[in-house]
Amino acid sequence: VLAKDDAVLDKLIAFAGWHVDGHAPLVRGYDLNAYLAAAIRTDHESTGFEEGREKLRKGMQVLMREGSIAKDVAALAPLLTDRTWPSLSFCTDDRNPLEIADEGHLDFAIRKAIGLGTPPLAAYRAASFGAARAFGLFDRGQIAPGRRADVVLLDDLDSCAIGQVICGGAVVEEATLAGRERTSPVGYGSVKRPPITPELLAARAAGPSGPVIGAIENSLLTEHLSLTLPYHGGRRLADPEQGVHKLCVLERHGRNGNVGCGFVKGFGGLRGALASSVGHDSHNLIVVGDDDADMAAAVNRLIELQGGYVAVQGGRVLAELPLPIAGLMSDGSFEEVARQLRTLRRTAHDLGCALAEPFLQLAFLPLPVIPHLKLTDRGLVDVDRFELIAA
Repeated sequence: VLAKDDAVLDKLIAFAGWHVDGHAPLVRGYDLNAYLAAAIRTDHESTGFEEGREKLRKGMQVLMREGSIAKDVAALAPLLTDRTWPSLSFCTDDRNPLEIADEGHLDFAIRKAIGLGTPPLAAYRAASFGAARAFGLFDRGQIAPGRRADVVLLDDLDSCAIGQVICGGAVVEEATLAGRERTSPVGYGSVKRPPITPELLAARAAGPSGPVIGAIENSLLTEHLSLTLPYHGGRRLADPEQGVHKLCVLERHGRNGNVGCGFVKGFGGLRGALASSVGHDSHNLIVVGDDDADMAAAVNRLIELQGGYVAVQGGRVLAELPLPIAGLMSDGSFEEVARQLRTLRRTAHDLGCALAEPFLQLAFLPLPVIPHLKLTDRGLVDVDRFELIAA
């Protein structure tokens, strides 16, 4: 938007007068003014109080995010008051099914905000009426004549203890859910890449020193580091002792076969490889590890599964979760997914990974619109300059 890219401006023109969702991490000052002048109404990427306050003051709807990786409610909750609630809402933006099962969804974000001192009524108004108005859903958001009867009845305000749910005027019960029509899944066979060899993952470089992505736990932001790594035969190598692992992104849609290689710091003492077909927003295959053979084995297992999560060590698959629908979703039950996710998380930690949620953290490393350094199938991207840079 700020560079006045023709394709992006054409999209804004096509939706002129409609709701346009925003995505503006760390955008402040005159840049924010220009962004808002393009009639973009919301943002879910505010990570700090001052950033959120400036966006509020300039008329933006700030969506306070509490996902599995990005946890921003603590920083933004002081903005939510009895006066400001119409301009604030809650969102999750990637929340692991395990967190939804164990902690909750938007109810968890509401509980957290109230626990941090947010007035309860302000929290509930932001979550319901404020959100409905922000997205033009004027037929809901409050209990009133002529409005859609979507109602959550609470047993306790402070803990957001839900007693009953009414949807469209009907009480929601187990039988209500059981009677829903099942949608036939689509998107099978989406991983269109032949098996690879470890040689394909070689990180060729001019010397031992170069850029390294610094993963920050509980944040989508990354650091742009410069580190010296082991170097042999024109290749940079992983250095687990320094906490630096190789990171590769492989195109999987059958378009060009690209492979981007780089390095990341933040996965602790990981020994082995973790791989995923969930990699925003292109959803290519992404793999991190200390050994090219393990990394290749993990990628090849993803290809066999047609997507998912995989943990490998010593050439052996230790845990996996198939996601065959577009490489993003399971066709199994919630209980199956939860069991496999717990096994994957435990396995990743047993392999020395220091991150509480390694696979979703991995999923954001190829997202080249979140500062500061990311990796795509085309190579490393300096997000601050929107330029590909040498590894």
